[in-house]
Amino acid sequence: MNDKHKKKKKWVRFRHEVVRRIAYLLLSPYIRWKYRIKVEKFREPKKRPYLILMNHQTAFDQFFVGMAIPRRIYYVASEDLFSNGWISKLLRWLVAPIPIQKSKSDFRAVIQCLRVAKEGASVALAPEGNRTYSGRTGYIKPSTASFVKAMHLPLLFFRIEGGYGVQPRWSDVCRKGRMHAYVSSVMEPEEYEAISDEALFERIQKELAVDEATADGEYRHKKAAEYLECAMYVCPDCGFSTWESHRDLISCLGCGRTVRYLPTKELEGVGKPFPFRFVADWYEYQNEKIHSTDPFLYTKEALYRENVRLFEVELYKRKHKITDQAVIALYGDRMTLFVDKTELVLSFSSIRAMSVLGRNKLNVYIKDKLYQIKGTKRFNALKYMNFYYHFVNITTGDKNGKFLGL
Repeated sequence: MNDKHKKKKKWVRFRHEVVRRIAYLLLSPYIRWKYRIKVEKFREPKKRPYLILMNHQTAFDQFFVGMAIPRRIYYVASEDLFSNGWISKLLRWLVAPIPIQKSKSDFRAVIQCLRVAKEGASVALAPEGNRTYSGRTGYIKPSTASFVKAMHLPLLFFRIEGGYGVQPRWSDVCRKGRMHAYVSSVMEPEEYEAISDEALFERIQKELAVDEATADGEYRHKKAAEYLECAMYVCPDCGFSTWESHRDLISCLGCGRTVRYLPTKELEGVGKPFPFRFVADWYEYQNEKIHSTDPFLYTKEALYRENVRLFEVELYKRKHKITDQAVIALYGDRMTLFVDKTELVLSFSSIRAMSVLGRNKLNVYIKDKLYQIKGTKRFNALKYMNFYYHFVNITTGDKNGKFLGL
């Protein structure tokens, strides 16, 4: 038979539902215990597919959605999940997540979402595309509204609260605290198609806006401040700096300023007051510091120099390790990688995108290559991405210039 007449394989498979049922039967008790989460079941007499939009706080957010909405759901996931060889192939076979490239507007992902909806299943995604570093819902692309209208499905908003307190993105432990996950509202296609994209986008932002820069409970762990240095790299006393955390304390290695992370998520200065009450306030100050910085003042001497591991990613296939002993240096207009005796200069003007994955992995898209950079548990990948997007904003004449990659 001619290739063009071959029947396209279905994305939605019966085995995915079998895997889903078994997985939730086994994992739900563990998830409830680990996160101390209250998940409200979504009950509606009509069994129909939805487009589910959620805010993104923890590594298990998709499981909270599945526990609340016990039906076949296909999740949009970062391309990094699909570049791990046989593990990625197994994941595709078991649950078939929908891959999306964080670095650009991925029209292939949109087409696959439409395909899943046409086959009668629900699609879920976090429009932020990233877990929050600060506890506040992050940047959402305005094009999300157009995507919603293209899907033409009932729109279900799913809120996750308390996740930042229990498991901040920068941490590798779960605190003892409380979480809540639930459907906040549903919009019918007739309702959102009757309003402008701008009005729909405002509704999406409002529904998914969660601000955890509040002392709304206690989240206890003896390692409460570890590894906050994955998110923070600016000191209010000495500017761009390196921090190091131990247990509930984090200290600036430049000036010695020390801060305690309290069970209430508040910050407390040790020895003298700290000007920020919550990480979110400190994070906003850090962003403003970047916005007000002239990157061309930092082209001679490196701002940072760190040991890292370097990989080249064969997208949607596998990762090839280049070395475990590379050195990366950050300048205002570039990054430089030193591998053995070779110097690889990654000019910001030649990089087409950059993204941070997980707590501290850095993806660099340059020409037709994708490099992944991994450091130690204390590695701060965020500063490289922030400097890159600040440089892009300045050199492209972006009037707003506020987007720093997250």
